[in-house]
This record gives sequence, structure tokens and C-alpha cells, in this order.
Amino acid sequence: MSDFRQKALDYHAHPVPGKISVELTKPAETVNDLALAYSPGVAEPVREIAADPDAAYKYTAKGNMVAVISNGTAILGLGNLGPLASKPVMEGKALLFKRFAGLDSIDIEVKHRTTDEFISTVANIADTFGGINLEDIKAPECFEIEQELIKRCNVPVFHDDQHGTAIVTAAAMINALEIQNKKINDVTIVCMGAGAAAVACMELLIRCGAQRERIYMLDRKGVIHTRRDDLTTHKKLFANNTDKRTLEDVLEDADVFVGVSGPDVLPPEALKLMAPNPVVFACSNPDPEIKPELALAARDDLIIATGRSDYPNQVNNVLCFPFIFRGALDVRATAINDEMKVAAVEAIRSIAKEEVPVEVLKASNVESLTFGKDYIIPKPMDPRLLPRVSKAVAQAAIDSGVAKITELPAKYL
Repeated sequence: MSDFRQKALDYHAHPVPGKISVELTKPAETVNDLALAYSPGVAEPVREIAADPDAAYKYTAKGNMVAVISNGTAILGLGNLGPLASKPVMEGKALLFKRFAGLDSIDIEVKHRTTDEFISTVANIADTFGGINLEDIKAPECFEIEQELIKRCNVPVFHDDQHGTAIVTAAAMINALEIQNKKINDVTIVCMGAGAAAVACMELLIRCGAQRERIYMLDRKGVIHTRRDDLTTHKKLFANNTDKRTLEDVLEDADVFVGVSGPDVLPPEALKLMAPNPVVFACSNPDPEIKPELALAARDDLIIATGRSDYPNQVNNVLCFPFIFRGALDVRATAINDEMKVAAVEAIRSIAKEEVPVEVLKASNVESLTFGKDYIIPKPMDPRLLPRVSKAVAQAAIDSGVAKITELPAKYL
């Protein structure tokens, strides 16, 4: 057993199993305390909530509570290992919500036979929470699940594997293109992978200015083109009318490569086919589509990002999802819409252009960070993310009409 594997197992097992617990927010030391906490005192907020459901935000923890829900069909890069096996990941997500945004979070793992069963289970418990974070659900089912839950729930529903990945990717991509003196509406993009993250990333890049007809998406069978008869609904959105069929075909003179697929699928020789000053996002975890050292040896004019913390330019969802939910819950948003996602993109990418605080340098184990090829996106420990991204998201929710609270909370002013 490797040293790191044992450390990971020990971390999860000791001193107590798991990564989260429940803490009390009210005193429970005396008979009087218990009379208020439970019977008979608890009857009073019950009556208030029965008369006005929004009173749940005043008298319960609903407004600061996120459910992290999975069926375990696409756990990390490990595949369909079932609901219970996904629990360490969901607990980890709950840990990140608390650590980075002060949000309480409960993990829920759902066994089901059909997609409709999963949707109904989540919809039926949704009102317990201020928001629903879907996680590790395989494509194409994840698209239907999220869309149906958005329709049926009165709280925001967000599939982080899709939209969290897309938001952080878009923020980093726009900055990288700016450094390379390219504009998003002019570039040709190759996307290796056609699952949930790939589709969401490309759709958000289009929302930010990329041209759909200049995006080439590939799945296991090669380029997705209009003459294929095996395409899902979401793949059809990216079917090009082209004679190009291979990765090498579409990489020739391409400006951008986005990998959300698997390890070592981008050969260094293929990288040489790309246009001058390319941008390469090799985001497969833990092993990227091409290792940065190989990419940089093949050509020194590129910017490369990965999903790993041991290389520069980590595309990490933790830069996004805690703050998206913080902003959404602070104004009681009923949805997380495109306007809120784009606001998060702009807030995240703007931070990377500013002077980096000393505490971030220390936490990152570096002496300096300056906006450029090796620093296109903030570090996860940057304390500016919480106030800036959350505020941008909250304001976008208000401006787009999905917030029940129509003025920013005082903490943002």
C-alpha cells in the first residue's frame, strides 16, 4: 500500500470516521432550554411556518443548508461504483462548502431503479434545504435530472460537474486568451470529451462569446459531425458539417484544446499542429490529457492548465461552487441561471489580475504570483473569492429576477 493511500485512508478513519458532523446552535443544558428547543416551544415556529412557508428561513437552518446529492454513477474518474461508494466524495463536498463559504451541508446518496425515481426522491425532499448540489451523476441522465429538478424545485439546483467546471474553465480561458492576445469570438476550439462537463463548458464559452461553428467536439468515436447517426440530443448541438474526422484533423491551426476526457490522449506531436500561442486545458484528473512538461517541451508558446494542484493554473471547482451557493442563498434565489454563472466568471477572472495577498502566497508555497502564463486564475485559498464572487452572484440573481430578497444583504455593502 502506498504511503499516500494509507494517509488518505487514515485521514478519513481517524480520530472519528468521516469528515462532517452536526453541531448545536442553541443551548440545550436545562429543562427550560429543552422546553424551547422541543416540546412545547417548538410548536410556535411550526405554526408560523404552516402559515407562511418563507418563515422557515427565519426559524430553521434551511437558509444556510445545502444538500449534496449523488447516485454514484460517475464518481470522480472511477466510474459507476454505486451510491454508498460516493459518500466520501459527498462528505468532502460538504467539507468544502463549510470551509470556504460557511454553508452547512448534508450528503445524501440515493438508490434508484429509474431516472424518474431519482428525480422524484430529490424533488420530494428539496424544500428541506436552501439549495441542491448534484454531484457525480453520469451523462446523459444528468442533463434530464437537472432540468427536471429545476422545474420541480423552489430552491436552486446546480450540477457542479457541469456548471462549476464550466464557470472555472471559462474564467481561466478568457484570461489565458487575453494573455495570448486572442479574443474568444475569433478562436477555434477543440473539445476532447462529450460528457456533462464538456457540454456545459462549451455552452458557457458560447455564452461568453465563442462561436458554436468554430467548436469541434470529439467523443470515443472521433469528431462529432452532422453525418453521424448515433448522437445524443446534447451531442447534436455540437455536430459540425465537416469532413474532419480525427483529433489531428481538427487540431490543425486550432487555438484552444479543452480536455475533459482521459489521460494521455493528446500526443505532443499533435500539439505541434495547433496555431501559434495556443491554450491547452488538460483537465482529466488525476492524469491529464497531456502532462505539462511534455506539452511545454513540444512548444514553448503555449499556456497550459490542468485539474491538478501540483502544476500552475489549476482549474478547480472549489473556486466557484461554494460562492455560487453562498450568493444564491443570501438572496434566496430560486434558481442559478446563466446571468449568475457569467457574473461568477467575471468575478473570478478579475481577481487573478490583481496583486496577490501575502497569505495566499504562503498558502500556495510560492514567493510571487503575477497575472501571466503561469497564473491565469486565482488560487483556491484566496480570501477574496468569498466576498467578490458571492456578491456578484447575489447581484446577478437580483438583477435577473430570481431572488426573493431584492436588496443586497448588509455584509455585501
